[in-house]
Amino acid sequence: MKIVACNSNRPLAEAVAAKLNLPLTRASVRRFADMEVFVEIHENVRGEDVFVIQSTSYPANDNLMELLITLDALRRGSARRVTAVIPYFGYARQDRKSGPRTPISAKLVANLITEAGANRVLTLDLHAGQIQGFFDIPVDNLYAAPLFARDIQERYAGRDVMIVSPDVGGVLRARAIATRLNTDLAIIDKRRERAGVSEVMNVIGDVEGRDCVLVDDIVDSGGTLCNAAAALIENRARSASVYVTHGVLSGGAVARIASSPIEMMTITDSILATEAVRVAHNVRQITIAPLVAEAMRRISDESSVSSLFD
Repeated sequence: MKIVACNSNRPLAEAVAAKLNLPLTRASVRRFADMEVFVEIHENVRGEDVFVIQSTSYPANDNLMELLITLDALRRGSARRVTAVIPYFGYARQDRKSGPRTPISAKLVANLITEAGANRVLTLDLHAGQIQGFFDIPVDNLYAAPLFARDIQERYAGRDVMIVSPDVGGVLRARAIATRLNTDLAIIDKRRERAGVSEVMNVIGDVEGRDCVLVDDIVDSGGTLCNAAAALIENRARSASVYVTHGVLSGGAVARIASSPIEMMTITDSILATEAVRVAHNVRQITIAPLVAEAMRRISDESSVSSLFD
């Protein structure tokens, strides 16, 4: 078993390798003068079970090309099996035709990863579960729900917690955590006027006096979650906190969150934290390294990954 780290999230790759008590495979992932990506693996991988760790986060296209070229290098190096470990799967929000003459980019990216030489994919909290069907190779989709549930139990011990879905589409995700915590579930009824702008319409559920925890898979601009938190406070919730798997946090998202009613936003390290995230007073990271490491070990051992969540 060998682990190759590209450049998108080196600290996570190092943490995963440490959990598995393995060194990272020596490799160069660099740019030519014209910014072409060049990859060279400095160790023999013939017949090896190789895992490539790379989130396709910002800059999404650069990181995606790094992943594709690394997969190609390993295939041509005669690796026995290559698993693309993609903690954050970019382009996942483009999972359907949103209008006439628009692409399904998530399917295109799935094709590229397969053609580049991946034999299987390991990812975390896909934006839409059906993306697994875009691949013609096995896909293991891990869930942050057990990690979040454990953290909520520790941080909110003795408090009257209520799990909240920020939209109707996220109800299944929120219900999974509410079930683990044996607590109630509320839903934000949201109407989106245009891309990147959301308007909170109504809170379904009695949140008065409760410590509300919003649960989502991706936070980008932060507008939806900030509006949802404001709606909860207006409905007399005691507090509003957020747990999100992937902290994309583009543009002025961190500043928006810092000035919002959100008590604390907890994200995972599936995406490398920016300086703004590191210094924000109400944003914190928890690590997915143990979860990813254990899933990789089970894939290598040919044992069950799904039993991680039983």
